[in-house]
Amino acid sequence: MSDLSNTDRRLKSRPRSRFEYVLFFSLIFVLAIPFSTVGWVIDLYRKQTFVINGPLARAWLEAHRITPVICSV
Repeated sequence: MSDLSNTDRRLKSRPRSRFEYVLFFSLIFVLAIPFSTVGWVIDLYRKQTFVINGPLARAWLEAHRITPVICSV
């Protein structure tokens, strides 16, 4: 007879951590949009060019950088 308790536990915990990751990512992304917009406007003024990441790309990168740090704890 084989013990399946370990595999059941792993399968049940994975969707929960995925849900937490998506939740934290979306919250950080939404909260980062105003700050990244201000940074983007400042960079537009300093560099005088449109060849830089926009505010949504900056917010996405910020959320992508911070969320794994929070979820790894």
